[in-house]
Amino acid sequence: MARNEAVRQMQRAMARHALYFFSWFFHWIPYSVMRGIAYIFVQLGFLFLIGQKRIARESLEIAFGKEKSPQEIKNILRKCFDHLGRGMVEMLYFMAHPQMIGKKVTFEGWEHLEEAIARGKGVIAVSAHFGNFPLMMFSLAKKGYPVNAIIRPARDPILEKDLLRRRTEEGLKNIYAIPRKECVEQCIRALRHNEILFILLDQNFGNGRGVFVDFFGEKAATGTGPVVFSSRTGATILPMFIIREEGDYHRVIIEPIFELEQGVTDEEILQKNVQRITDIIERYIRKYPHEWGWMHRRWKTKPDQEKKNS
Repeated sequence: MARNEAVRQMQRAMARHALYFFSWFFHWIPYSVMRGIAYIFVQLGFLFLIGQKRIARESLEIAFGKEKSPQEIKNILRKCFDHLGRGMVEMLYFMAHPQMIGKKVTFEGWEHLEEAIARGKGVIAVSAHFGNFPLMMFSLAKKGYPVNAIIRPARDPILEKDLLRRRTEEGLKNIYAIPRKECVEQCIRALRHNEILFILLDQNFGNGRGVFVDFFGEKAATGTGPVVFSSRTGATILPMFIIREEGDYHRVIIEPIFELEQGVTDEEILQKNVQRITDIIERYIRKYPHEWGWMHRRWKTKPDQEKKNS
């Protein structure tokens, strides 16, 4: 046990110092050199991340196995890793050169955000682990909007302290996902101050507090946060997604305001509206499949498992 812990500590220290090095290095190099580094990073990642490739392939087969050929699935897998790797290196560069964010990101549907803010009860920006989603959050923060992101802390507390400082310096407010009670209180407080709260609603939520909805024809355990917070505070739900375009530009698409549909019971309201939000997320993934993070077991929790655990 002690040996395993020592190995973990060493791995975390190596990752931390690698981040520090590239954060410093990116201050001094032009964007073109960064693109070359990103290409090398992507090739190495695709070569060595064997477990993540296996999970991504399994997820793609669940979603598209009946619709796409093995070659099409292979192509999506390759492009997915390409976009993910480029996005990670890109964010490090943008953190070193924040003035570039405004030059690389454009917005579509800005009027929907203005209408949502004008309502005065907070904005729940619903999105997914799709495209360079951190860039979308930072872009809004750089424009002066009070943006809150629910964050899972890094396993390395030293690294997390540094990341917290960096996010805060760029205007992004952090709400830690745990402890849950404190997270909920901070989310509600942000909405009542008419701030923007990002919630990514595309990962397995198998703790018994979510609902099962259809996602690519399979039941997926899904969180209810956006619907619960909107019902409690009157906050406006606004789907947002970021798309990579030619020349390493990015386009944020702000969907029209999502109005909650009512139901006879609270459970019906949750089920109906979480399904509708999930349908929007699926629509974007189907249109831009390479933009989503397939290396996540989205369908891991099954309905019968929830029944056994309840």
